[in-house]
Amino acid sequence: MSSAPESPKSQVKPWPRLRRGLEHDFTVVKVREDVVMDPRTNLEHPRVHMDCADWVNVIAVTKQDELVMVRQFRCGIEAATLEAPGGVIDPGEDPATAAARELEEETGYRAGRLEALGVVHPNPAFQTNRCHTYLALDCERVSDGDLDEGEDIAVELHPRADLPRLILEGHITHSLVVVAFFLERLRAEAKR
Repeated sequence: MSSAPESPKSQVKPWPRLRRGLEHDFTVVKVREDVVMDPRTNLEHPRVHMDCADWVNVIAVTKQDELVMVRQFRCGIEAATLEAPGGVIDPGEDPATAAARELEEETGYRAGRLEALGVVHPNPAFQTNRCHTYLALDCERVSDGDLDEGEDIAVELHPRADLPRLILEGHITHSLVVVAFFLERLRAEAKR
């Protein structure tokens, strides 16, 4: 009797870190270059490592079935982007608490109920963090928001039915926001 072949996951071995490089702290991210060893060849390779706090994205839906979105300037692409509300999870903060906080701070909306949709690794090639996605339902505007220093955000309401068009026509291009809406769709399909 032959045994089943090993799954590809069990054949992939960890790459041990041989040396930890000098760390540069840029407030929102700590960057360093480590030296790791390829377990297959035993050769050393430099690898960039970025330590970031975990993030949260919130798909916020009003009682009128409108998406509460934010538009903000992003320095990386030197343009404004249409996104879901979200941000950094503070040290020791629960992701659901961060989702509710970020939604209210950025938009002035409060969720009637909050549901976890999933967690992804933004870029596991060199980032350590995760991005949590929440669905906020029955959202109501309770304030003008409370933006953090350095934030300039415009709140926009979009009919939920317009979401596919907003993504396909390139109005929503932030990859983690597209993933958030995909997680929401998968969750909805799984409930059917």
